Amino acid sequence: MAPATTPQIFGFDDCQATRKALRFFAERRIPVHFVDLEERPAARGELRRFADKFGASALIDRESPRFKALGLHVAGDSPQRLLERALTEPRILLTPLVRNGSRVAIGLRPEEWQAWMDAARNAGTAT
Repeated sequence: MAPATTPQIFGFDDCQATRKALRFFAERRIPVHFVDLEERPAARGELRRFADKFGASALIDRESPRFKALGLHVAGDSPQRLLERALTEPRILLTPLVRNGSRVAIGLRPEEWQAWMDAARNAGTAT
């Protein structure tokens, strides 16, 4: 059974973890809405959903080449300022960002995504 909502995956075409997330859902025949952050950066409100659950610093990939190229590894900016910077520099985000309704996950989390799908399937059979 398909989930009640279509999962959204925010990431980059050239990101291995994002490709794995897309493959995870495709293998389970679950349609997703993919947002390529290179073409369309995430909205402030969308990033806020993830930051509210995990904290702003969890969204930032401190090992990304772009993070280092911008000198952010020595800048000492607060997580909130880094999150603001991610609106214009999405390559500093840890991807994929996956949202399914009110549930959100950062990075490669197949066990968590499977739990979402199982909960949706169980909710569908309980009615």
